Amino acid sequence: MRCVVFGATGYLGGRLVPELLAAGHTVRAVARTPAKLADVPWRDRVETVRGDVTDHDSVTAALAGQDVVYYLVHALTERGFADIDRRAARIVAERAAHAGASRVVYLGGIAPEHEPLSAHLASRAEVGRILLDGPVPAIVLRAAVILGSGSASFEMLRYLTERLPVMVTPRWVHNRIQPIAVRDVLHYLTRAATVTGRVNGAFDIGGPDVLTYLEMMRRYATVARLRRRVVLPVPLLTPWLSAQWVNLVTPVPKAIAVPLIGSLVHEVVCHDHAVAEHIADPESGLTPYDRAVELALARVGRDEVPTRWSDASTPGAAADPLPTDPEWSGGTLYSDVREQRSRADPEALWEVVEAIGGRRGWYSFPLAWSVRGRLDRLVGGVGLRRGRRHPHRLRAGEALDWWRVEHIDRPHVLRLRAELRVPGRAWLELSVRGDGHGGSVYRQRAVFLPRGLAGHLYWTAVQPFHALVFGTMARSIAGEAERAPTAPTRPGRSRTGAAARRFGAHGRRAGRRGAG
Repeated sequence: MRCVVFGATGYLGGRLVPELLAAGHTVRAVARTPAKLADVPWRDRVETVRGDVTDHDSVTAALAGQDVVYYLVHALTERGFADIDRRAARIVAERAAHAGASRVVYLGGIAPEHEPLSAHLASRAEVGRILLDGPVPAIVLRAAVILGSGSASFEMLRYLTERLPVMVTPRWVHNRIQPIAVRDVLHYLTRAATVTGRVNGAFDIGGPDVLTYLEMMRRYATVARLRRRVVLPVPLLTPWLSAQWVNLVTPVPKAIAVPLIGSLVHEVVCHDHAVAEHIADPESGLTPYDRAVELALARVGRDEVPTRWSDASTPGAAADPLPTDPEWSGGTLYSDVREQRSRADPEALWEVVEAIGGRRGWYSFPLAWSVRGRLDRLVGGVGLRRGRRHPHRLRAGEALDWWRVEHIDRPHVLRLRAELRVPGRAWLELSVRGDGHGGSVYRQRAVFLPRGLAGHLYWTAVQPFHALVFGTMARSIAGEAERAPTAPTRPGRSRTGAAARRFGAHGRRAGRRGAG
């Protein structure tokens, strides 16, 4: 089958593409920013095209000559996401018929019947209805909590359980949930391409266990070999207040935590298992909850997380590229430039640059970076806790603490775009070149494009700290390369994730089937 995947840069899309390739399908990957796919391991085996689901022309071009349309896109973190998703689904449904596609496959959420739905669940349900009512047969798969390394649901569960030995819990933790392992989701998605007949319907998919969220946390603690968690119920803790708590304790920002928790206030359990009439369960059976947690922890511990929830853009993040100095004529552009020579060769220096952030930190005043991250979390930003996907290797488009990798030209330039809540747009560009004598030169440029008077005042306020923070950072990076000519290491590791590292040490027992 010729399959086109909208949302190939997302958490599930990035994992589905290699599964489709392994099943013998040809794949066209659609992304608003194809550069995000430049470093994925399957890049040379697919056709990559630029496309935006809200643009008729680009959708038409992306669908041309394709049989199966995978629609794995949503605007959850954007203002007015329901309107955007509604318009996009209608465009894709219409253009799929124009292209002669035989099937549309969509993953939505399980929605309880005869209950008012959260805005998130209501939008997912509406998109499913639009596709089912469209001219092309659609298979709409509906899942509750997806358990897999890097998923927002799993990260929220993991951090809440690991960080809080004593938990204050709201009423919704007693609602029943039917979680499903990401490997089983990929199983159903992949095999939906080859379902025979003109099937047009919605099907719930879930794992073999039905648990409350409280039971999920307690069983996570058991699998992760943590002490039993003490739970203190607080009936008045609303979903909105819960989201503020999740925002402070976990890497999941408020903009994503609100809709996630808004879905958990409902009981999300499969209504039936009718999907088995068209797609058989995995040969070894659906993955039990404890096994799904173990697989996810093993992947995290081995630093083998192929995609993460943060691979998608963050709400409020500036998407415009860095305005280069010679071409910029739109107003004031502030910059702070530092250069530092190093006795290390360029390759050793680049290894330090590409491994920056996450557990290794930013090579200058960890307390200052931590405080700035916490302040950002308080106002609903992403803070520092997103960390890294891989300890040594970066990809364009992925999250790196409060930055997003905007451009990487290995082994010369790494450009990061800030996703902090600031009155303007900010970038940090790190570059490496040889000095002609066996050593290297490290160049570091911080750029800030202010927005209004608040932006100018912000730069003025933080400028005195630049010499301290950015100057120290440049010297420390150059010095680290001299001390560690091979893969860099730094003392100190995050306490969160200790359970995952324990599983990583024994990761081979997790098996090779599917993904965790």
